[in-house]
Amino acid sequence: MTVSFPNQSQNYCNFSDKVYKRAAEGEKQLSRIQAELRKPKNEEQVIEDLFILNLMLDNGVEKEKIANIYPELSKYNDTKSPNIQTFLAGIYRKIKIPDGFGPLIKMLIQDSINPPKDAYFDPTEEIGGAILDYLA
Repeated sequence: MTVSFPNQSQNYCNFSDKVYKRAAEGEKQLSRIQAELRKPKNEEQVIEDLFILNLMLDNGVEKEKIANIYPELSKYNDTKSPNIQTFLAGIYRKIKIPDGFGPLIKMLIQDSINPPKDAYFDPTEEIGGAILDYLA
């Protein structure tokens, strides 16, 4: 397993060294991530790929290169998963692609009306922060 999800004793994900090695490869991983996001095996794979994209942005991969895979990212705009919402909001916050703003608003409203069950952290914090960054 490459990801351990938040639980009662930790409100964050842990990732294996394999994930960090993939992120260190930078742009070389983009086509693989794009393909995996099109047809993921499970939520773990989606979270892993989104985390890698976040790390790539932190490591200096150009925002435009990540923004180019928005069609694959947008597939998750309607997710109810607090884990996916959090990582997706983090990516949108960094790349500030204009098409990402509306889905962030929708996620915030959706989560305010129906808060995620069994969430060990509040994804609306990251979503709200991303919205504020768009507005800044």
